[in-house]
Amino acid sequence: MPKTSSRPQALRKTVVLVGMMGSGKTAVGTALARLLGVPFLDSDEEIVKAAQMPVAEIFERDGEPFFRARESEVIERLLSGPPAVVSTGGGAFMSERNREMIARLGASVWLKADLELLWNRVKHKNTRPLLRTADPKATLTDLLAQREPVYALAQVAVEAEPALPIEAMAQKVADALQAQGGLFEEE
Repeated sequence: MPKTSSRPQALRKTVVLVGMMGSGKTAVGTALARLLGVPFLDSDEEIVKAAQMPVAEIFERDGEPFFRARESEVIERLLSGPPAVVSTGGGAFMSERNREMIARLGASVWLKADLELLWNRVKHKNTRPLLRTADPKATLTDLLAQREPVYALAQVAVEAEPALPIEAMAQKVADALQAQGGLFEEE
């Protein structure tokens, strides 16, 4: 939607935010949904509700493959509903099945952030099961190196700016979506 628009245009497809833990998918996604006038949904929160336990416990009890299978089911359900903004877990886009579903039923946006920004945002949180290692920063560095080439397959990439307020970042994403074309109903 253009910045000059008095009201948001209707979103045609669900916007799926992808990227590393700490890239701002939840915060920016919430602001973007508000800006676009659609619901905000978090795939991890939907999994937590269904399992009635935190993601870290699911990983610990049932393993990552089990979690990833539930994640794909949830993403498919969210994409099948009315247009929304969906935040996914950092590993969700690594699945070819998820990437295909998102490309077919929605639009993927990579919130691209550098290692130092990510580390500053996640280093004090103990809710990240993949960072429960002897050297969490090295683990984050490795994950970023593995995942960046796959995140680069997203339809839209938006560079995170640490000094940018959340609402301004959401507007930056909305502008990138508008530039992509075909995602909004014509007024």
